[in-house]
Amino acid sequence: MNICKTAAACGRWFVSGGTPSLSLPPRRLSKSLWTKKFQTNNFGVYDLVELGTVSDHRTVPEYVTLPSYAKTGAVVDEPDHNCPPEIQNRGQIEMLRQSCKLAKFVLDSAKDRLTVGATTDDVDRFVHDLIIDNNAYPSPLNYRWFRKSLCTSINNVVCHGVPDDRPLVDGDIVSVDVSVYLNGFHGDCAATYCVGGVDDCGRKLITVAEQCTYKGIEACGPGKSFADIGRAIELFAREHGYSVASSITGHGIGTYFHGPPTIFHSTMYSYPGVMKPGMVFTVEPVICQGNGDVEVLEDGWTIVTADDSRGAQFEHTILITDSGYDILTV
Repeated sequence: MNICKTAAACGRWFVSGGTPSLSLPPRRLSKSLWTKKFQTNNFGVYDLVELGTVSDHRTVPEYVTLPSYAKTGAVVDEPDHNCPPEIQNRGQIEMLRQSCKLAKFVLDSAKDRLTVGATTDDVDRFVHDLIIDNNAYPSPLNYRWFRKSLCTSINNVVCHGVPDDRPLVDGDIVSVDVSVYLNGFHGDCAATYCVGGVDDCGRKLITVAEQCTYKGIEACGPGKSFADIGRAIELFAREHGYSVASSITGHGIGTYFHGPPTIFHSTMYSYPGVMKPGMVFTVEPVICQGNGDVEVLEDGWTIVTADDSRGAQFEHTILITDSGYDILTV
């Protein structure tokens, strides 16, 4: 299948309906910061999130090693997704381990910043500074002109949320996606957290979403089909009454931020071939309370559910080994 990259995708790969397309359906919403509590279809009680005000991107010291896109925003060195997945050698794997270890450290550190009244811009500032302090570069920053140093996706925003000035409120669930570029290699991970007193529906969603991610990881190993990942995730999600946002996928990673293989998290699409030792890629399903259909907001980045249900996402970077798999972001 010929998959096309969207300008909004921050490197993820999207398909809309049954046909590959250059963008998901846009949804134009007001710039209003505040929204009312929302309750319908047993999804729970939570705020619908719209676009807030985004500050300018943060500066990076000259001593930090930059990815190719850092100054221009243009990505020119990622492998074509029709190419076979790269087999990383021992030295490359060690460098990836270091990048992934730092990414997980930053993600864990950001968790304590998700408090009522804090803004996602506050979290972005903390993450940016922590990454720089470790002589690394925040991978999302200026990647295809993305303005911030991480992604923060709240409630009905399920992916690529742009940190802004909206204060976090009691009951929010927030997916935080951290990626770092350290010594020439990227590391990538994400998790969904509760802010204050999240309702039972939201907490259950988060629990199942994390379990879905591990079900997909457990399907990995040498000689196994890439399709096994999506099959395992979708089966577990449906067993618990949830759906998978099939248009949001994982990706290969290395000296490039995103490359082959494309990791589909449902059975709607499949990537050909089998996993081989030395392949490194992310597993990062978005699990939704509703039907899993998504739209892009007017900023060209923020992805929301079409039915306003909540979604939750967890992500790990995985190495295929001779005997199974190794989770690099733990």
